[in-house]
Amino acid sequence: MACARCDFYTPKESSKAQILEAKDNLQRMRAAIPLTDEEQAAVDDGHAALDRLLERLADIPTPSGPTRRQLLPIIEVRRAAAEDR
Repeated sequence: MACARCDFYTPKESSKAQILEAKDNLQRMRAAIPLTDEEQAAVDDGHAALDRLLERLADIPTPSGPTRRQLLPIIEVRRAAAEDR
């Protein structure tokens, strides 16, 4: 069994959204919950593992065709517009 920290791990298509959600949850946890140094290190380790995994997946086409790297600028513009509201 492989985990997101393993270099050879490739998630199912259905798992990619969950990976992004997990990353957001880790960021929210870091900001909202007082953590001990050990807990903070575990959250940081999980965040780094997810970043590495997402980087490996950035050039794999989505079901609609474009890669995550191609979609990222669109997502960032939409987030910035939502934050301005």
